[in-house]
Amino acid sequence: MTTDQDLTFADPTETTAEVTHLTTGSGMTSSSPGGAGFYGACALLIITIVGAALNALVLYAMIASKQHRKRVLIFNQNVLDFVNCVFLSVNFALKLCNINLNGTLGYWLCVTLLSGAGACGAYVGSLINLAAISIERYLKIVHRTWAENKLRKWMIYSTIAFAWIGGAVLAAAVNIPTSGVLKGVCYARSLFESQAAQITFGLWDFLSFYVIILLIFIFCYGCILIVVRRQARVMAAHGGSNTAQDQSHRIQTNIIKTMIFVSGLYAITWAPLYTYTLLKNFRSKLTTNTNGLYAVLCIGYIYICANLFIYATKFNPVKRILQGLILYKNTHPLESVGNT
Repeated sequence: MTTDQDLTFADPTETTAEVTHLTTGSGMTSSSPGGAGFYGACALLIITIVGAALNALVLYAMIASKQHRKRVLIFNQNVLDFVNCVFLSVNFALKLCNINLNGTLGYWLCVTLLSGAGACGAYVGSLINLAAISIERYLKIVHRTWAENKLRKWMIYSTIAFAWIGGAVLAAAVNIPTSGVLKGVCYARSLFESQAAQITFGLWDFLSFYVIILLIFIFCYGCILIVVRRQARVMAAHGGSNTAQDQSHRIQTNIIKTMIFVSGLYAITWAPLYTYTLLKNFRSKLTTNTNGLYAVLCIGYIYICANLFIYATKFNPVKRILQGLILYKNTHPLESVGNT
């Protein structure tokens, strides 16, 4: 839930004495050109636009290779990341504008767009979906017989619906009560009723969306690796090979490697931001370092931009489509010259 939680151009604790509990959060005031906040917002705007473009390319490759029907959860993961980047692009673009928020329209603009609610919903949905992918892989490999008999397509599609609806509901429940406009400036996830409420939110956020997600990754992929190694030893002991069985095993191994890479990258790239927000929620007087804040945000969003390179190197069906696009672009200009 920390996707846009502390995007401050100014520390809200220094803004006004009228709000007693205005502590950690997002002051959505525009930054003047030349300031650290301005350049940080520009950098994040570029990263999110690039992230949207790269995820769109992966989505195209998955559709072209028909993998969107076979790997619906993985496809949904990229759709959520794409939507996240689109919302964030709009968010950061608006931050760079000199918007004075007044009246009801200003309030809802703050709560829906400037607060990052849309991006927050897609981000939470992507975490739910990422955990679902890990559990699905775990069931299909560790409990293969059960999965073949009990796991149905409607369960997968219900999980996808839950990821979207759950993310949207959770984002609304967190953003609306804790966001508001003060003197024409939007503050997102900042208006807590008390310090205790802020600390509770900080703990819940850190445990729910970082620690628990990591524990799911570790448990599922740890068990999967044990089973895969055991299967490899059994196949080696029997000697010989079954072509169909070997191909199925390679496909499964490839998907596992892809998702382990995605999970590991998530753990590394989001660690700085989750650590920062946890400290900020516990210590409301913690001085905001704008440069450091934007640095950890940039690291976090590199995770979303890296999807193209992960799938291009680890997921063969997508890799072949992307290679075809690159080869086409490299050869097409020469063909055009020959035709003229």
